[in-house]
Amino acid sequence: MKVFISGGLGFVGKTVAMHLAEKGHKVLIADLPANPHIPDNRIAYMSADMTSSGLWQKEVESADLIINLAGVSIFGRWTAKRKKAIYDSRILTTRNIVDAIPAGKKVTLYSTSAQGYYGFRGDERIDENATSGNDFLASVCRDWEKEAFRAQEKGTRVVITRFGIVLGKGGGVLGIMEPLFRYFLGGALGNGKQWFSWIHLEDLVGAYVFLLENTDIAGPVNLCAPNPVTNAEFSASLGKALHRPSIMPVPSFAVKVVLGEFGETLLHGQRVIPSKLLKAGYNFIYPSIENALMNIFYKTR
Repeated sequence: MKVFISGGLGFVGKTVAMHLAEKGHKVLIADLPANPHIPDNRIAYMSADMTSSGLWQKEVESADLIINLAGVSIFGRWTAKRKKAIYDSRILTTRNIVDAIPAGKKVTLYSTSAQGYYGFRGDERIDENATSGNDFLASVCRDWEKEAFRAQEKGTRVVITRFGIVLGKGGGVLGIMEPLFRYFLGGALGNGKQWFSWIHLEDLVGAYVFLLENTDIAGPVNLCAPNPVTNAEFSASLGKALHRPSIMPVPSFAVKVVLGEFGETLLHGQRVIPSKLLKAGYNFIYPSIENALMNIFYKTR
């Protein structure tokens, strides 16, 4: 199978690409850097700005599986320029990918979205049937998914993968939080009651493979563990895994002052449940946050 991965040099993309290459699939990553480090010589690479049309779209035309991971990171203070980059990098790339898919060809599109689609919902348990929120991230996700769903008009199987917070060694949110905890600066954000929906990187890859094997599943799929935790519970579990106290809570006002509008998203959360995966029979390798963190830091299972 020929696999095209947009934005494949990121934390998630490299891991997914390596796994598929190990399974014998022909994998091509497209991303911005001109001379990147590719971790596996079985993975092909092309430099491309996918917010614009170009020769890279020829690779989309010939792909059997398209994994759309492209998008500027949301981590950081949201200036007007940053918000535009967050939006355009997702919507324009997805639009150009869908435009390149040949009508009538049997192809699967995994288009990334996020739990931010649901907005701020307090303690409500949220599955794939929940409506969208009305904040900035929710509006980005909504338009992002709308662009991906256009591929259905061409007969493409579209799976919208709504990511929880992906946990793995050396990247993602743990790449930011681990050093703080190791220097005894870790703790909950605000009151710590906001929900933290997460997924171990190994389960994310496992879910991708599961979805390839279960072709009747389409539309939005929550990629998160079945047991979300509060921010305080996550902080305590991370402190325990690193043998560090989690006694340095960050006051809400400080989060807002430093990070502005993005800080607001960290002080709220979504209690997201992977109903479609559970109903279809996917067995999570790491359903609990304790086991997930112990595996990440100590390779236990």
